[in-house]
Amino acid sequence: MFLNTKLPRYLLGKYQLIGTVTFSVLFALVFLNIYIPFSDTAWFGLGDSVMFLLTIVYASISILTLILSRTLMYRSRKLFEMTYLAYIIWSILEIVVVCAIYTRLTVDITAPQDETVWDIFGRSLLYGSIALGVPYIISGMYFAIIDKNNTIRLMNYDNVVTDEIPKSDSARQKITLFDNSGTLKLSLSPENLYYIESDDNYIKVWYTDSKGEMKQYMLRCRLKTVEEGFKSSGLIRCNRKYIVNIKKVTMLRKESEGYFLDLANESIPPIPVTKTYTDSILSYFTDESPLLEPMDE
Repeated sequence: MFLNTKLPRYLLGKYQLIGTVTFSVLFALVFLNIYIPFSDTAWFGLGDSVMFLLTIVYASISILTLILSRTLMYRSRKLFEMTYLAYIIWSILEIVVVCAIYTRLTVDITAPQDETVWDIFGRSLLYGSIALGVPYIISGMYFAIIDKNNTIRLMNYDNVVTDEIPKSDSARQKITLFDNSGTLKLSLSPENLYYIESDDNYIKVWYTDSKGEMKQYMLRCRLKTVEEGFKSSGLIRCNRKYIVNIKKVTMLRKESEGYFLDLANESIPPIPVTKTYTDSILSYFTDESPLLEPMDE
């Protein structure tokens, strides 16, 4: 079930949580400024000194509540794996707490005679869900898009002016890996990449450095993201857990257990090809497949 699946790590990152709180506060301020003129019971004010002070107090308490909550959420990621359901419940509780604070202040300030506490709380919960729920959803969607597009890319340097003559077309391209904040962490030539291995919500990129030594780089990313971002690039999915650089394949072997790929490095064990991906792998082993041309070493 979707709600019981693990929450992506990018929603629990430091920068993501800070961004969510900041955007939510700004969105809520804009929303409340639009809402106040149409409300008969809103006590927020900027002109009257007392009301202005109370408004600042409420805003400060609400912001502090969100900051403390998201800080606790950030620290709790090391204690347990948060699911989508837990994240939704956590966010709802934040809204409930903020609305409860507003209800308490409203009762103390305006002392309404024709409304009960539950009436006030119900109305504040409605508008609080809009003021905070909407930016929560927008933030989640935004960070999901950023995570998919900025985590791993194939960058083309055809239009970059340089004093070096590239050895091949592949030398004009770089595979680049980014962290959650968009900071470049790893850049390597496709001819140095051997395969990518899935490890839960992370991937392990196996490549050779300038000395020809096999290295590993770990990054939080789904293998599906890599597969979608590198179509027609020579990086081929052959297994639920592996994507291989087809130009590093030296042999496709048929065994009793199925097909296996041998890569151009003896330290790498044979990588199995599952039935789901057999046809797509075999399609690259045709007589005139450009992806099977030897690469310049």
